[in-house]
Amino acid sequence: MAAQETAIQAKSSRSKRFLREVRAELKKVSWPDKKELSAYTGVVFISVLVVAVLIWVIDTCFTEVLKLLIR
Repeated sequence: MAAQETAIQAKSSRSKRFLREVRAELKKVSWPDKKELSAYTGVVFISVLVVAVLIWVIDTCFTEVLKLLIR
């Protein structure tokens, strides 16, 4: 029973230390300001749009080629 309690306390201690270290590391992060965040969001949106259009074009081409082959 004592061994279990010791193991639980050790695990709790490690968890608390981990969370303290995470908090310390997050304080070191340089977070983007509102202008940078807007710019990054725009880049991601445009990138996703371009990739979606490319996939649609490739899918349409493959569909048409398969239609020709099946006939």
